[in-house]
Amino acid sequence: MPSFDIVSQVNPMEIDNAFSQAKKELATRFDFKDSGAEIVLEKNEFKLRAADAFKIQQLSELLLGKLAKRGISLKNVDPGEADLSPLGHARQSIKIKQGIDGATAKQISQFIRQGGHKVTAAIQGDEVRVTGKSRDELQAVIAAVRAHDWPVALSFINFRD
Repeated sequence: MPSFDIVSQVNPMEIDNAFSQAKKELATRFDFKDSGAEIVLEKNEFKLRAADAFKIQQLSELLLGKLAKRGISLKNVDPGEADLSPLGHARQSIKIKQGIDGATAKQISQFIRQGGHKVTAAIQGDEVRVTGKSRDELQAVIAAVRAHDWPVALSFINFRD
C-alpha cells in the first residue's frame, strides 16, 4: 500500500545557522553596543535579554528576520510575551514548535476524510500517516492539504509505493 507521512519539522541546522547570524549581527550593531543584550539558544527555545522593552522588541525582530531568511516558517515560531522587570530589564522566550499537536493532527485527518479521497489517515504521535491504493489519490491528498491554511507549516515525507 502506498503511503506518506505529514509532519511539521524544523531543521535544527537551520535554527543553529539563524542563531549564529543573529548573534553576529547583535555584536556588530551600533544600537546594541554595550547594552548587555544577548541571545541564548537552549534546544528549541531562544532566550532574549535586553535593557528595556524597545531593545527586546528590536532583538526579537532581528531574530525572527534571521529565522525567516533561513527558510524557517514563522508558523512554527511561538514568540512569548516580553517580561519587564521593575528595574527596566526585559526578557523574552521564543520557542520553535516541532511536531503536530493532537488537535491539529485531528483537524488534518478530518479534512482528508471529508475530501472524498479513497485514503485512510491515521495519527501516529506527532505525525499523520496517509495510506491509499493509488499514488494518484495520495498526490491529490498532498495537493489538497497544501492548498489549505494550517496553523503550522507542514511537510510530506516517506512517500512509499
